Amino acid sequence: MHFRFALPALLLLTVSVSAQPPGKRAMKLDDLYAFKRVAAPQVSPDGKTVAYQVTTVDLEKNKSSTALWLAATDGKTPPKQLTDPKGKRDANPRWSPDGSQILFESSRSGTSQLWLVDAKGGEPKQITSISSGASNGIWSPDGARVAFVSTVFPEFSEKPFAESDKLNKQKDDEIEASPVKAKTFTRLFFRHWDEYVGDKRQHLFVCTADGNDCRDVTPGDRDANPTSSTFSSGDDFTFTPDSKHLVFTAVPAENEAWSTNYDLCRVSITNTSPKWETLTANKAADSGPKFRADGKKLAWRAQKTPGYEADKWDIATVDVKPDGTLAGDIKFLNAEWDVSVNEFVWVGEGVVFTIDAKGKQLAYEWRADSGVIGAPQVPEQGVSSLAVGGGTVAYASARMHRPADVFVGETNLSKANAALLSELHLPQPESATVPVEGAKMQMWVLKPPGFDDKKKWPVAYLVHGGPQGAWEDAWSYRWNAQAWAAQGYVVVMPNPRGSTGFGFKFMDEITGDWGGKCYRDLVAGLDYVEKLPYVDKDRIGSAGGSFGGYMMNWFAVNDVAKRFKCLITHCSVWNFESMWGTTDELWFDEWEHGGLPWEKPGKYAEFSPHKRAGELGKNKTPMLIIHNDLDFRCPIGQGHELFSALQRQAVPSRFVNFPDEGHWVLKPRNGQHWHKEVFAWMAKYAPPGGK
Repeated sequence: MHFRFALPALLLLTVSVSAQPPGKRAMKLDDLYAFKRVAAPQVSPDGKTVAYQVTTVDLEKNKSSTALWLAATDGKTPPKQLTDPKGKRDANPRWSPDGSQILFESSRSGTSQLWLVDAKGGEPKQITSISSGASNGIWSPDGARVAFVSTVFPEFSEKPFAESDKLNKQKDDEIEASPVKAKTFTRLFFRHWDEYVGDKRQHLFVCTADGNDCRDVTPGDRDANPTSSTFSSGDDFTFTPDSKHLVFTAVPAENEAWSTNYDLCRVSITNTSPKWETLTANKAADSGPKFRADGKKLAWRAQKTPGYEADKWDIATVDVKPDGTLAGDIKFLNAEWDVSVNEFVWVGEGVVFTIDAKGKQLAYEWRADSGVIGAPQVPEQGVSSLAVGGGTVAYASARMHRPADVFVGETNLSKANAALLSELHLPQPESATVPVEGAKMQMWVLKPPGFDDKKKWPVAYLVHGGPQGAWEDAWSYRWNAQAWAAQGYVVVMPNPRGSTGFGFKFMDEITGDWGGKCYRDLVAGLDYVEKLPYVDKDRIGSAGGSFGGYMMNWFAVNDVAKRFKCLITHCSVWNFESMWGTTDELWFDEWEHGGLPWEKPGKYAEFSPHKRAGELGKNKTPMLIIHNDLDFRCPIGQGHELFSALQRQAVPSRFVNFPDEGHWVLKPRNGQHWHKEVFAWMAKYAPPGGK
């Protein structure tokens, strides 16, 4: 069914000429890999300096290197590089409580270990040498100890550290040396995202600040750190105010492949028991504990609906004792506000947090004195990676026309890509609003460099993943709108039903209805686009990954397929029935379909594209399929089944497989090849440029 709207709707988009400014050029594909990638800001205890990491990609050598940098928070002096990783990775800086040293993780010795560097500079010193590696290091409030994550065999975890570390190394070495590469599993969640985890577990370790007296404080056959990024908000464990305990996000004690019951647990820094104290009785997810600076309150993110990974996140707070035990009733700061919290930090007695908001990521503040939520002194959009020290809030900010930099207030401290950005013409997007049944859909429209409204332009109609996600005015290295626009396309990025940041009802309406309202929203968006005076409706292609890839497949088996000159589906879902039994996180499929396949066979079949496979041969829309061997979220068989159905019906199709990639394409040269394949497919069927 197609929906048509009156002409005034078109006036929401202004027609303009985007002539290329003098001295500027359009972005090239290799520019995407020339940008320096800024992340992980951390503010010093006195609030005067921010440490952050900068990743540089070497496309020719197919590798990247990450260094630590420092910048004054007043922006009055240029930033300076703190570490030279010598081609390796120095990441996740953490200031010591006295501000004299910075703890970070590095691969410079061959495996990920914790290192220390003087905040004034100098040669870093390695402090851990655990055979299973160390990451995500944090300081205790008294500065005497550090805690970190390491992935170990649980059967050795209750033994003394030296013995368990030796046994872990011995078992890993035996597996590596054995000519038999068979894997044996006795339970689910033996693989996740792009790797086989087998029976290993993520445990928390504590050692002295110089790396001595190391011990596993969360022994046993359970993960003490989120195995799913859905339930992680960056800092997933913390020392208690007395420095004698850890509070952390623990994976469900049972049924972890289909339960979202992540809990906050607590152990002492000398704990030897596999039984951990549970602080939260909530049957849904709790994650990301953070103590207020004065140690009197604890906050974390909490969901309310068991099994629903995309449920609204609220900020829970409670009074605590110095040892981290709860001492009052739990309160929810944003329970009455129809927004979901992405991340947060304590600032004084208040809380600053980020949310998705109508195609943008913004920061807000809950004020303790009034209990009112309002905008904080974080004026930029695309806000992430909040950090605070000495009352100073730093954050990363990225927009669709520039990659991330570190900011304090309105001041860009890092300016890591100033030189390259000065060369490029990167147009800013425009926002359009399309009426859809019972709601309004927001879309981003990005015109290409050199746009001339007197010409007709082809369109790249991109559908986001999730499905609970959104296209935002933000920068991406995987689906970069500027890279598509620079090819000579008007890039249209709709936020249909299921998108975050438009109210919980709007988002929740995707549940159990993937091919329903969301599909009709996207068709309405296409109707809108085809009416734009500068659009050539005979040169429109569509692309998407994950859920967006599913929608390409759903397009392909419905009448709308004939309106696209080509489709591009990346790591997508084709067959819901086979997807359930081969994906890693079962809670997702079971929630979306209301139960197990044998309980709800009709729901698994209702919107499964494979049930309508015969329509592929009728529509004959050319399809490019990209699917990767290490994608355990949408397993490789989904791509195989789709390609077979296309080839059997003589539909123009091409299958690109990356055997060394997972759900995304992350290796630099692989990423470059991905883009070349995608843009070549678009150029073949929907040639770029204005005519």
